[in-house]
Amino acid sequence: MMPHTVLSGIFPLPEPCRREILRYAGARTHAPELTALLEEALAEAAPALSGKVCWQEFPIVRRPDHLDLGFAQVQSASLEKNLAGCDRIILFAATVGLPLDRLIARYGILSPAKGLMLQAIGAERIEALCDVFCDHIRQEALCAGLRTAPRFSPGYGDLPLELQRDIFQSLDCARRIGLTLNDSLLMSPSKSVTAIVGLGPEAAGHPTTGCPSCPKTDCIHRRIP
Repeated sequence: MMPHTVLSGIFPLPEPCRREILRYAGARTHAPELTALLEEALAEAAPALSGKVCWQEFPIVRRPDHLDLGFAQVQSASLEKNLAGCDRIILFAATVGLPLDRLIARYGILSPAKGLMLQAIGAERIEALCDVFCDHIRQEALCAGLRTAPRFSPGYGDLPLELQRDIFQSLDCARRIGLTLNDSLLMSPSKSVTAIVGLGPEAAGHPTTGCPSCPKTDCIHRRIP
C-alpha cells in the first residue's frame, strides 16, 4: 500500500459472540428470558449491519518533543510507548452502519430492554469488525516481514480525543464510509471506531489487550475470566 492513499472496503463480520454481547448489556446471568431477547435482537439487527472500513498508511517521524504521524503531530507518551519499534502506522476508521442506530432509537422508546440489547450488539459487532480488520493488517504485515502493535484510539491514555478531527479530515470518512463527526467529537453512526495500528520490524507484536491490560478494574463491562 502506498503511503497517503486512502483505501476502503467492506469486511465480513464473524459470528456474534453472545457471551460478549451479554457482558456489554451488563447481564450477570444467562436467564432464558435474556437469551430469548438476545436472539430476537440479533435476528432483527443482522440485516442492519455492514462492516465498512477506510484506512491509510503513514510513516512515523520521531521528533524530540512529539511524534509526526504524517496526518498530525502528536504529543502522547502512551501512544509513543505503544508504537515502540514501529516505523509506520495504519490509520483507520470502521463502522457497522447507521441502520443499527435507527433500530436502537426506535426500541429505546418501544422496548428499552431490547434497545439496550441492540446497543450491546452494536458494541460487540464494532469490536469484532476492528479485530477482523487488524487481523487483515497483521497478515499483510507478516508477509512483508513486519509486526503490528495493538490498535490505539483517541481518548486512550493521554492521546487527546481532539485528534479525531485530523483523522476524519485525512481519511475523508464521510465520503468513504458514511462516517461523520460532530462538534462534540461524537461519531455518527455511533457504533464506530477510529484507531492507529503501528507496524515495524521491531513492533511489540500482539500482547495482551482489552480488559486484562486495562487498569480500570471497577469497570462494569470488564470481562470476567
